[in-house]
Amino acid sequence: MTTNSNKQLLIIGDSGVYGWGDPYGGGWAERLRQHWLSLPSAPVIYPLGIRGDGLEKVARRWKQEWLVRGELRRNLPKAILLSIGLNDTARVGRPDGRPQLTSEAFRFGLYQLLKDMSACTKVMVMGLTPVNEVAMPFADCLWYANSYGAIYESQIEEVCLEINIPYLSLHKDLLAEPQLNLWLEPDGIHLNSDGHNWMYKRINSWSPLLDWAQLEKIENKTPLFN
Repeated sequence: MTTNSNKQLLIIGDSGVYGWGDPYGGGWAERLRQHWLSLPSAPVIYPLGIRGDGLEKVARRWKQEWLVRGELRRNLPKAILLSIGLNDTARVGRPDGRPQLTSEAFRFGLYQLLKDMSACTKVMVMGLTPVNEVAMPFADCLWYANSYGAIYESQIEEVCLEINIPYLSLHKDLLAEPQLNLWLEPDGIHLNSDGHNWMYKRINSWSPLLDWAQLEKIENKTPLFN
């Protein structure tokens, strides 16, 4: 029988999962990993973020990532936490340029991806973080906007509801935070250490994740980091 400490959680996504912008804590996923390391019965976390990844790139790589991290013989990771979509919202060349991936194509692709994942393991999905539109364009060619982020996050929510996958809303709540622009890097799209800490606290109190991990909801504190 697989014990809880032998369960693995893969966190798959883009630069947010990688932790870009947080030199102190390594990002919200790393903060969560370190916190769970301090809990003897917590599952093992593998943060698997790649900068610039969108839906199509994650769809190509997730299965191999999942297959090689079971650790024990005949064991496979018991859950995936997915955090993608922001890169797909960007317009190329100008504010009204073509999107990296249309919202319709994003919805269709996400549905297929989540169906494939959920046929193999438990899946949970996170929403999108907002941006500082004043800082656009990113990398001199990509235009992100919160109106686009809201549309794509609504697609995420609808797909998760349709196939009964736990979903954590982020975009609206973060937009309501008066300190939001102080939690973003100068590039306008990446969270800084304070922003990652907000994300860590949010995910570390999310009931679907804690229920899966068989962990009690406890006071949110990031070990080692402010």
